[in-house]
Amino acid sequence: MEFQAPLDAFESSAACSLPPEYEPHRPRHFRVDRIFLAKGSLATEERRVFVERICRLYPDADLVECQDTPHNRVDLGEGDALKRHAKGKRTLVFGELGDSVRFSNEEGNTCPNYWHFSPYGFCPYGCKYCYLAGTTGVFFSPTVKVFVNLNDILTKIDVTANRLAEPTSFYLGKLQDGLALDPLTGYSSVLASFFARHPFARQVLLTKSDEVEGLLNLDHNGHTILTWSLNPPALAAAFEENVPTVDQRLQAMRLCADAGYPIRAVIMPVIPVPGWKKFYREFIERLFSLVPIERLTIGGICSYRKARSLMDKKLGESNPVSDSLERDHKSGDGRMRYSPAVRVKMYRDLIDAARSVTPEVELALCLEERAVWESVGLAASIGRCNCVL
Repeated sequence: MEFQAPLDAFESSAACSLPPEYEPHRPRHFRVDRIFLAKGSLATEERRVFVERICRLYPDADLVECQDTPHNRVDLGEGDALKRHAKGKRTLVFGELGDSVRFSNEEGNTCPNYWHFSPYGFCPYGCKYCYLAGTTGVFFSPTVKVFVNLNDILTKIDVTANRLAEPTSFYLGKLQDGLALDPLTGYSSVLASFFARHPFARQVLLTKSDEVEGLLNLDHNGHTILTWSLNPPALAAAFEENVPTVDQRLQAMRLCADAGYPIRAVIMPVIPVPGWKKFYREFIERLFSLVPIERLTIGGICSYRKARSLMDKKLGESNPVSDSLERDHKSGDGRMRYSPAVRVKMYRDLIDAARSVTPEVELALCLEERAVWESVGLAASIGRCNCVL
């Protein structure tokens, strides 16, 4: 069936069941030691078939059925935060998410706020600076989650988008990696098709994954915007574990660009290591020579206390990220950041590098303060950053 404008919730949900014929395969960067079947995961026959198909990929994993336990209450039995974090990265949880489509509510920075949705929770990658690791929803139960109520999620997007009645972005990547688990679920085929036909809803997806095979032959209609999180290879090697290499990500970006997807990039967090200027300039030149980037968003570390604590345990109390953070300054949104002077210096140089290669590229900052936007000459672009159209 084709979507008509406007859609009603019944028509939308009927078209958006779990992928019925998709054959899952293991993501290259996800080792699974334990699987929890949490509340709602087996509530329908469709869900049961979907979940069992994936579980068969991991015959040696411990399987725990806990139908009375919500996905965010799975207890890993580990009191040490760092050990619990490591164990969670190897734990797969199936469940359902009721509050799956939300509007962000940032205050104290210039984030335009936007709609975001969650068919997944957290991710299997091992970035040492991860901000998600310190959030309330992850810190005490840091498992990798697949939410199986996909039709409910897209029905909520449909209702919201039709109510707004104008092209609106729905962001996949705020509370997860948007593509890391796609080899398991095949969700991209349902998502891209839904957004392709919708008169108002548009998908903006953020990822570090290179497993884009499921995207390349889809009729996306330009309604899915793909964004990659990147850093120069030397910095990625130092601060990102169990993640596709930068070269692998660049190749994936090129493939998706050739398939007609609008492509964006986020360079975040910029990290002021010795030699940073050379690293970032050379990388930006290479990035723009390989991929047609429509919008580049730049940002620094912006973590809360628990995420900072985990990062320091991984990197040591003295490390290139934490040593540059302001100790006493409190940003308007409560996050820890580099000093404004450090951020402005780095942003200016990255902006200059991007414009020297592609003068017409759209540039933006992520989760920044107005004074910083103004200092780097991007005040006119406030509100036009990665997660919105």
